[in-house]
Amino acid sequence: MCALAATDVTGKWSRTRKLFDGRELETALYLKAEGDLLTGYWSTNGNTFPVAHGKVAGNTVSFETIHDDFGEQHKSEFTGTISGDHLDLKRVAPDGYVAIEHLTRVSQESPAAMPPAAAKISLPPAGPVSYNGLAKTPPMGWNSWNKFASQVSDKVVREVADAMAANGMRDAGYVYVNIDDTWEGSRDGEGNIQTNSKFPDMKALADYVHAKGLKLGIYSSPGPTTCAGYLGSFRHEEQDAKTYAAWGIDYLKYDWCSASQVYDYHSMPAVYAKMGEALLHSGRPIIYSLCQYGVFHGPEWGASTGGNSWRTTGDIADRWSSMSHLGFDLQLNLAQYAGPGHWNDPDMLEIGNGGMTETEYRTHMSLWSLLAAPLLAGNDLRSVKPEILAILMNREAITIDQDALGKEAKRVAKDGDCEVWARPLADGAYAVGLFNRGASAAKVTAKWSDFGLDGKARVRDVWAHADRGLMADQFSAEVASHGVVLIRLEPEK
Repeated sequence: MCALAATDVTGKWSRTRKLFDGRELETALYLKAEGDLLTGYWSTNGNTFPVAHGKVAGNTVSFETIHDDFGEQHKSEFTGTISGDHLDLKRVAPDGYVAIEHLTRVSQESPAAMPPAAAKISLPPAGPVSYNGLAKTPPMGWNSWNKFASQVSDKVVREVADAMAANGMRDAGYVYVNIDDTWEGSRDGEGNIQTNSKFPDMKALADYVHAKGLKLGIYSSPGPTTCAGYLGSFRHEEQDAKTYAAWGIDYLKYDWCSASQVYDYHSMPAVYAKMGEALLHSGRPIIYSLCQYGVFHGPEWGASTGGNSWRTTGDIADRWSSMSHLGFDLQLNLAQYAGPGHWNDPDMLEIGNGGMTETEYRTHMSLWSLLAAPLLAGNDLRSVKPEILAILMNREAITIDQDALGKEAKRVAKDGDCEVWARPLADGAYAVGLFNRGASAAKVTAKWSDFGLDGKARVRDVWAHADRGLMADQFSAEVASHGVVLIRLEPEK
């Protein structure tokens, strides 16, 4: 049997996308074929990674890129099909995220050697940034990214604010309306950040949102560019903080992104402290949300940078496997770092985006509430279904999340796919989640002794909005696959 002759794939393969400020952002793959072996490098958003284990067979290619990130090795896997000068490339990222790239060959020349990595800035340790007095309970609101990504605009934000004021979400505590990436334009002659054409007047937008009884949030990065390729705050921290204050911004999400290109990762705490200090002296109270993907021990130092929250995970996806992994597996042993003013953040809510069942979305809401996590809806609130709104606006679940004691839940029991998580509440009660991560319904039991409760307690079912009576020592329930029974326990006086 004869092997297929390898297609000549040598050259530069590229795609460009135009940003709203008129700039073009290029993703490029530089390949050199020698027989059935491939070498070269992959370049995207300012980062360059060498091709490893590259092969070509017939009209298909495969290779890996491996890079060191925050002291850990991460591998992405690529497979592609060539048709003439077109390459359809499937990329599987380290977190399992799958992306399809459609590349066109723009040159058949053998690539030059991969550009050497630039020397990175190493900052000395920064002193602790004073607490800003904000976020005494976990922030609640909405963020544009999960649903709208680059399609967010002034019009969308105004309409979402209208919806939040009208549908009861504002009155339930969802007050932050947060613009994620792609609002950024260029800098003026004095270095002040400008908005792009999607946001003609940020101050006017803030005024509109404030008039609705809501608050406005914004997004940036400590690197030269944001994750979507727009301008970051690198070397403009104080200037940008003052601009945000002048616009009337109330919340900043600060996403590491391209900071890895310019800073040594050991400098991450000091890098975040720079913006923390800048916000503290901006003249306006602004919640500071660190987005550093759960790497480099963020919970240990997040509060010292002035952070009101810090990511404990990579990005969430609207599927059970992602939400359950981020919410259950990656939150173990982090409760000690959370409390009033400073919160662990397992990422935004996906409730209502369609990738999970209502049962799974109730689990999502229950778990985030037990974790004292920020509750930032990520769906289209202009057309939200009543059953989804009922999940987001369950006042009893919200009350657990917003409890003034600020104690994050811990896993107190595990039996196969069944888990029990519990947290104490300010009034002496307990919130307890009976979770079933398995594929079939199962009986789950919460034992009072597992979380330090003695005697009898009155049981309240949070999703059924029903009292279950006075019970001694334990409570059991049949829990659906991927489901939860969330209860509030009031010890007998």
